[in-house]
Amino acid sequence: MPLHPELPGAGDLQPRWLRALPFALLVVVGVAEWLAPGWVQLAFLFATLPPLTGLVYGPRMTTLIGALALLLLALPATRPPHVSDADLGAVGAISVGGVLVSWIRARYVRDFVVVRNVAEEVQRAVLPPLPGRVGDVRCAALYRAAQVGALVGGDLYDVRTGPYGVRALVADVQGHGLAAVGTVAALLGAFREAVLDEADLGAVAARMDRRLRVDAASAGPGGAGGGGEPSELFATALLLELPVGAAEVRLVSCGHPPPLLIRDGRVAELAAEPGPPLGLGAAEAVPPEAAVTVLRRGDVLLGYTDGVTEARDGAGAFYPLAERLAGAVGREWPGGRLPVDGLDDLVEYVWRDVTRFADAVQDDAALLALSADERQELS
Repeated sequence: MPLHPELPGAGDLQPRWLRALPFALLVVVGVAEWLAPGWVQLAFLFATLPPLTGLVYGPRMTTLIGALALLLLALPATRPPHVSDADLGAVGAISVGGVLVSWIRARYVRDFVVVRNVAEEVQRAVLPPLPGRVGDVRCAALYRAAQVGALVGGDLYDVRTGPYGVRALVADVQGHGLAAVGTVAALLGAFREAVLDEADLGAVAARMDRRLRVDAASAGPGGAGGGGEPSELFATALLLELPVGAAEVRLVSCGHPPPLLIRDGRVAELAAEPGPPLGLGAAEAVPPEAAVTVLRRGDVLLGYTDGVTEARDGAGAFYPLAERLAGAVGREWPGGRLPVDGLDDLVEYVWRDVTRFADAVQDDAALLALSADERQELS
């Protein structure tokens, strides 16, 4: 396996200027030593180059820089008069030490990069990139994890097509960051199975509710099936369904804010009675009823998590998503209607506006935009 920085994914661990620094210093020190008057001694700076190279590159490049430094000091044409054989030996010993340190460091960097790449692939498998079209519904999504270096946290989204139409999910599980990834994976698995099996959207919520309750019970102090008290595990979720052959959207909210409807340059919150969050057993006991809204051509649905609306500015005020988006629709999209390929622009615009508004976003955040404009049933 190649050593750092040739290992795939390892080259971005340092900026380009830092990787170029050893070569630049080799040239600068060499020219400065050649141009300096005899009473100015700069040759000792050559001894610093191998250790410095070892902090950036692997053993091979460190060996090369050390050899070049020794060559410049040893050749009669370039050897400074004040450099003794003992000085050459010292530079050689320092170069060998630098190579050894770079070898040890390269092994640790290699292991780190491998672990990081595996972790990123696992996270992408949990929440893969959303395609631009699912069935006859166009969609776009944006996700930002609060934990630095993480691709997935406590928010999730998905859009799936099945025998009952296209169904979408936006949810926010308890906690955030990598600690919540297991719950995210469990909810997504339950949703993807239920989309294919359940004819009623409320039954999909019931399946997800049961999955959380089962996971919470197995995670109790008694261990899996140990009979201990179940741990607390819950999530808010928004379920959307665009039924086959219908110009409508059905909506179930389990403690989650309803989506925004962008229509004719106006932004409104869809009416929906929020039920209890998933994981409390309410949806499994009594599956929630879906609210229905008729769609028109040009309508866009925007789901989001509280990481967006709970972002705060310097005065502590929450981000007013509907208000700011209403002011931007007519300004950013003339006529108040998004172009056919404008869903990605929409979610990117909202996120840029959030980051302009808030000093810092402390929670995971997700956005999901949907449009069924290609359906013939829309007027």
